[in-house]
Amino acid sequence: MWPDAEKTQELLDGAAAGDEGAAERLLDRHRESLRRMIALRLDRAIRGRVDASDVVQDVMLEASRRLAEYLSDPPMPFHLWMRHLAKDRMIDLHRRHHAQRRDVARDQPLKGRKYADRSSLDLAGQLQDSELTPAAAALRKELADRFFDAVAGLEETDREIILMRHVEQLGNGETAEALGLSPAAAGMRYLRALRRLRAILTERPSN
Repeated sequence: MWPDAEKTQELLDGAAAGDEGAAERLLDRHRESLRRMIALRLDRAIRGRVDASDVVQDVMLEASRRLAEYLSDPPMPFHLWMRHLAKDRMIDLHRRHHAQRRDVARDQPLKGRKYADRSSLDLAGQLQDSELTPAAAALRKELADRFFDAVAGLEETDREIILMRHVEQLGNGETAEALGLSPAAAGMRYLRALRRLRAILTERPSN
């Protein structure tokens, strides 16, 4: 989901050397990834008033303002820094709009809503949409629905790490850094979340 690290580093080097074009390209190539990440987590009370693209624009402005600070002493990989800015922005929006008293990073429950980021999940194999037969496309949609409904039934911490690993496609080290955990602790949390997700997915539906 996040842009290629090698190209990102090339643009970071250019921006650090004073190349304004490199700085603009650096931010722009993270725009779509941020939009997906924000759309998946934006609180329901806020979504009726604010579009994910509006939040992305605010994050881009903040990132542009603080880019020199980041370049002088990078605290984390650039995509995690952008992600951190987006999370802070969503928390600010949550407070401003007087939504429920909880951290917006808990994510709005996903059941019963359209999901902006299903394309990042390969639940029906490594096939492009154009190559899917109608039956395969229907199966993929059914699997995606089951996956997101199951994720909605997880506790906050389990839900967040599943989304980070399977939707944002962050590695264990990146997830650990974003959550402020050791890689071992992040790995254990992920395995526990997977076990709980599997238990929900294998439950027999009640009649």
